[in-house]
Amino acid sequence: MGKPTGFLEIERVDVSYRDVEERKADQQEVFAYNPTDTVVTQAARCMDCGVPFCQSDFGCPLSNIIPDWNHLVYEQDWPHALDRLHATNNFPEITGRVCPAPCEAACTLNINIDPVTIKQIERTIADTGFENGEALKPRPAAKKTGKRVAIVGSGPAGLAAAQQLARAGHDVTVFEKQDRIGGLLRYGIPHFKMRKDIIDRRIEQMEAEGVTFRPNTHIGVDVPATELVDQHDAVLLACGSEQPRDLPVPGRELAGIHFAMDFLRQQNRRNEGDTIPEDEAIWAEGKRVVVIGGGDTGSDCIGTSIRQGAIEVLNLELLPQPPEQRAENPPWPWWPYMLRTSHAHKEGARREFAVMTRRFLGDDQGRVRALEVVRLQWNEDRSSFDEIPDSTFEIPCELVLLAMGFVHPVREGLIEQLELELTDRGNVATDRNWKTSLDKVFCAGDMTRGQSLVVWAISDGRRAARAVDEYLMGRSELPRGRRRTLPDMLATR
Repeated sequence: MGKPTGFLEIERVDVSYRDVEERKADQQEVFAYNPTDTVVTQAARCMDCGVPFCQSDFGCPLSNIIPDWNHLVYEQDWPHALDRLHATNNFPEITGRVCPAPCEAACTLNINIDPVTIKQIERTIADTGFENGEALKPRPAAKKTGKRVAIVGSGPAGLAAAQQLARAGHDVTVFEKQDRIGGLLRYGIPHFKMRKDIIDRRIEQMEAEGVTFRPNTHIGVDVPATELVDQHDAVLLACGSEQPRDLPVPGRELAGIHFAMDFLRQQNRRNEGDTIPEDEAIWAEGKRVVVIGGGDTGSDCIGTSIRQGAIEVLNLELLPQPPEQRAENPPWPWWPYMLRTSHAHKEGARREFAVMTRRFLGDDQGRVRALEVVRLQWNEDRSSFDEIPDSTFEIPCELVLLAMGFVHPVREGLIEQLELELTDRGNVATDRNWKTSLDKVFCAGDMTRGQSLVVWAISDGRRAARAVDEYLMGRSELPRGRRRTLPDMLATR
């Protein structure tokens, strides 16, 4: 512990944000990072608990050794702090930006005062490592195994697994259907939350470690899935959960109603310098926008719509408004039930809770002009609701973005060709060793877990990499990590 009385003497200082009007005018990251000396002082608030819940099953899926690197930051020993962080996390510069920080929710200080700014400290360690060149030093394997591994999907699970397996000495090829590597990190997360050179510099590091990247290669479409399996000693599927949840109500066929990812992907492509054909463009400028869904994807749609010049953005949520402060249930150290207001909400969006869309209304051109919605009364445990009589009203709009999550991986193509067994939720079924129903084929991340967090995807990719290494070599020196835990399973039930 760097300063035993730090948590008593030092108040929490949250990450800073750029001025609202300034950041709304560009696509740059919204953060105005605190000075390094502020972060060092914040690290002194860590209590070095006897039982550090921040890195437990309730906190960090990666089992990041948080008290250790908090102490090292307080001592300003940045190289060793980075080493300790990289021991459990391949991409801390990513989780330090986009992870919702369940570690902070599980921090012991969070019982009665503000938790340690773990996420901010993590990002600062990683960014400092990039600034001094330590973070990007390649770590190629000392000896090659001669085993060929194919990884399908270049999101956080696929990239983490690829790096681990390359460092174990295997010849790793990552196949990606899009034209650039990165998956959800590249085309799902807006630039204003995470700039994309962060991905590019990691790709360069991984190429130096022996990973081969094959973009524009859609397995199951461009290349038969069975052919890929036949040509490799092991295959790891990390294609994500990309089948969006739809809203099949009357009027769904109207023009101007789109899935969130189609909208976000286009803007990310524009930011990369691509031109979107006019007849395909989804554009919010001069429109009243309704975003249906109150999670991170909905927030990303809000921020993107505002930057495109929407004249009004309304966010609809089916569930009732959470309390301003942490509810009694679930208790610490579980992830708290409480109202969360993102940086995008603060940029000018309105929110309506406990409303359900009955139908979409169109104009004589076949375009959406309004939503017909009804207010809901939920029961105490939020398990069921009733419509409130005479509460129906219309919301005028010209663009509707559906950000209601994802139901399962896309089955057409790869999954159908390999005839993989599925869970009752429609995800790819795996055993405790990440193995699918087909020999030498493994699966990790949202494709088997269901939609989840980037930090869980990285964790799953690392653990699946060890399983693949053990399958190929009979043993593995890669970190073991934990599988699905009781809190994780209950939280995603």
